[in-house]
Amino acid sequence: MDKHNRKEAEEAFGRLLDIMDTLRQKCPWDSKQTNQSLKSNTIEEVYELVDALTNEDDKEICKELGDVLMHIVFYSIFGREKGAFDIVDVCNKVSEKLKFRHPHIYGNVVATTPQQIEDNWEQIKQKEKDGNKTVLSGVPYALPSIIKAYRIQDKARHVGFDWEQKEQVWDKVKEEISEFESEVCNMNEDKAEAEFGDVLFSLINAARLYDINPDNALERTNRKFIRRFNYLESKTIAQGRNLKDMTLAEMDKIWEEAKKYDR
Repeated sequence: MDKHNRKEAEEAFGRLLDIMDTLRQKCPWDSKQTNQSLKSNTIEEVYELVDALTNEDDKEICKELGDVLMHIVFYSIFGREKGAFDIVDVCNKVSEKLKFRHPHIYGNVVATTPQQIEDNWEQIKQKEKDGNKTVLSGVPYALPSIIKAYRIQDKARHVGFDWEQKEQVWDKVKEEISEFESEVCNMNEDKAEAEFGDVLFSLINAARLYDINPDNALERTNRKFIRRFNYLESKTIAQGRNLKDMTLAEMDKIWEEAKKYDR
């Protein structure tokens, strides 16, 4: 059962719009904000939401969603002040897009599986009036590199540019690692960097083929390392010692102990 009804949702959204309009007019900080001044704050808010989502923290998810929604309203106010668009246009635009991109619900297209829907998605986007002109044009340049690589590969897949058998990717991974090792041995830093990028790209491709989100996978490893290193550091402090004064063998012993507490 829904916690609140549709009328309450509309009233809550309207209350937010009223508050944001008041702040824009009367608050010295809010009144001076622009697209450019608020942009970095928005990025930070989205990352905080991602943290909450990763931690499955419902209380924080609710809070951070509110912060992101506030920014969406803010940018809509900027658009209204320029006479370009307002929050109604934003809502209408995304509603129209959702209906257009779901012809299996709002049209006559038959698609019964998530895979069929995904395969149709990119083709539909290119048919939109303001849609992407090329297959890869919809990938934002500002995306983090790992996510961008995944999206590039996934978009190429939708038009048939992919391995015939997913197992074939491992030959490519081995080839790229070999080329990277060769440039490292040759002491060519520029070429080694380029080849290392190819190694990462091929591994991300492998992750995609095996239904693994590479960004999520790397973040799991990041958090695991942080937990183990924090354990190592706290254990060392408890012993009245300094990490810099310990041998690698001594640190490795505590590191192995830390593995027992991995979740």
